[in-house]
Amino acid sequence: MAKNRNKKKRTDSTAMDVTSEQTVADLPQAMDTSESAAINTPHGAANRKTKKGVQMKRSKNVRKMKAIEKAISQNEKSLEKILKSETKSLRTQSAQRLYD
Repeated sequence: MAKNRNKKKRTDSTAMDVTSEQTVADLPQAMDTSESAAINTPHGAANRKTKKGVQMKRSKNVRKMKAIEKAISQNEKSLEKILKSETKSLRTQSAQRLYD
């Protein structure tokens, strides 16, 4: 019952007119010569691969994908925190060396 609540009953038999003389695919188009910019990725994200497994139900798949995205974002946050703390420690050590 809940699955059919968003479906609309179509009693009209009006079809879309598809008898145009030329479509977008028939017209000549210019070749795209623009260069794509390189995407800056974090250090660990370049070698991460996603596995395609057995097809599962949508709700389970959505939960799994959300969990994977959350884990990736937490990993990236921790990498940023580690990098930030390392740079901070280097700054403090270099400042201490100046006064010693």
